[in-house]
Amino acid sequence: MSKKPIIVFEGVEGTGKSHHIKKIANYLKIKKIKFIQIREPGGSINSEKIRKLILNNKSTFNKETDLLLYLSARSENIEMIKKNAGKKIILIDRFSDSTIAYQHYGMGVDLKFIQNINNHLLKDIKIDFTFLNTVNQSNMEKRLSKRRKLNRYDKFDSKFYNKVQNGFLKLLKINPRKYIKINSNLDLDVNENIILRKIKDLI
Repeated sequence: MSKKPIIVFEGVEGTGKSHHIKKIANYLKIKKIKFIQIREPGGSINSEKIRKLILNNKSTFNKETDLLLYLSARSENIEMIKKNAGKKIILIDRFSDSTIAYQHYGMGVDLKFIQNINNHLLKDIKIDFTFLNTVNQSNMEKRLSKRRKLNRYDKFDSKFYNKVQNGFLKLLKINPRKYIKINSNLDLDVNENIILRKIKDLI
């Protein structure tokens, strides 16, 4: 019987997370392997409503409000994750590491505060594996410039994104066996093959 892991795709803007998760979803469909796909913020009906609020370019939330909105969106997804855990593969576009990388390392919100709420929400939910997508500043800016529409989180300065990416790398070092660092400066085809090989191992 195949395993049903919870797999997360993390990284700053322009690293190809959404592209790779879409490719893996297509692969699982072709193989007729049951899975669900969630994005954060978003996923459930209520989480998608919160997503619109967070990413709206007219929103001017302070950093604590931003954090609590992200965690509120996550809270709305927890039942969906619990319901499918162990029954279907769960693919998540951003999860708890993003909250720490962006809100703590990027914005300076107290780490213990974030961890306490995260732990309360997640309880027994454990991430099996994370693909951490990294990118250099030049490539990130080129990719963002090609987007038809930018949201509020696409518009921070390079110093912020550097802090966030370094935060992700610190999280990787804590538990390196549960991560693969994907160099998103390489061709998409190269990384697609690396990710697919690992997915086959995981399932």
